[in-house]
Amino acid sequence: MQNQEVYDELIGKFQAMYGEKPQIVAYAPGRIEVLGNHTDYNEGYVFSSAIDKGTFFAVSPTADATCELTAADLMETAKFTTATCAPAKEMTWQNYVNGTFNWLFDGNPAAAPHGWKGMFLGNIPLGAGLSSSAALEMCTVLALSKLYGIEKDKTTMAKIGQKAEHTFAGCPCGLLDQASSMYGQEGALVESDFRTNVFKTVSMGPTVAFMMVKSNAKHALVDGAYASRRKACEDAAKYFAGILRKPVTHLRDVTMAEWVLYHGGLDETVAKRAVHPIGEDERVLQGAELLAKGDLKAFGALMFDSHESSRHWFENSCEELDAIVDIAKTIPEVYGARLSGGGFGGSCCLLVDPTAADKIAATITAAYKAKFGDEPVCQLIKPSQGAHIVQG
Repeated sequence: MQNQEVYDELIGKFQAMYGEKPQIVAYAPGRIEVLGNHTDYNEGYVFSSAIDKGTFFAVSPTADATCELTAADLMETAKFTTATCAPAKEMTWQNYVNGTFNWLFDGNPAAAPHGWKGMFLGNIPLGAGLSSSAALEMCTVLALSKLYGIEKDKTTMAKIGQKAEHTFAGCPCGLLDQASSMYGQEGALVESDFRTNVFKTVSMGPTVAFMMVKSNAKHALVDGAYASRRKACEDAAKYFAGILRKPVTHLRDVTMAEWVLYHGGLDETVAKRAVHPIGEDERVLQGAELLAKGDLKAFGALMFDSHESSRHWFENSCEELDAIVDIAKTIPEVYGARLSGGGFGGSCCLLVDPTAADKIAATITAAYKAKFGDEPVCQLIKPSQGAHIVQG
């Protein structure tokens, strides 16, 4: 089993707390975003991958309406009932689980026939932009669906996690993180179309891997920066809907040529924000053609272009992420690099020749340390299986 040591620690702690093993255990991976940044809520396209680090959620039923949730890394426990499940202001880590439970029952968790005792543990680095929150939501929805005998398809479960994030955690995320965790496959990218919610996998081949380079810049999306970017995209879509002679509901419907011709009527900042997802959609479609030909170096060049767009137009990068990408450009065995996820800190995703992993990590670490005085965390990432039931 992948991440066996995490599973073993979780089972041991659950058994120590409750005197028995859990009835059900589910696992869900984090994700890296490879191409297509902030396109999900613009109904666009994304390439992503489930990664080989994730979160386990262990659960058993209770005899009454009591619910207990323990974060096994902190050994903190939140207690409530099916009728009092609500967004929490203390121990806010519980909101990802409680929100998922709430929306699994369509906002009426009191309808659940009984409560549960749950515990979770993972090994996704927090604050790295690898979607530890979505992984927690997806292993929760799988385990609780199994516990209550509820059948949902993968996309519906992804949407339940997304709704939890919106309403309980307060982050207006798109569906990318949850869908990537659900639909991941070993050795493949997940190609997502967020208009149709069609998700398919595309093989990467054995000669490449990804390297995540975690900066020490704090990664946080709930502080309003994400929401302001999303609103700018929505405002731009409304403008283009009024000026273009075709239906426009999201920026997915606007081409780069149309942006060039008509963006003068937009507020300057809104125009800058809009060009990023428009360009990203075109890069993902071009990238799909390049992958079909096996042209990984050209695909990597699109990743570099993507980061420049984040840096100059969307302004969701930061000095540390820019430095990592600039260093990566000087290393021949790095084919592409860009920030991964929401931005504003977190990690960069590099497309690399895995045989040169040690050299790449050493080069980036030395240059980063010389500039910032501390060391980034570099690790090879293997595209991996998506969320699934492990036991029960």
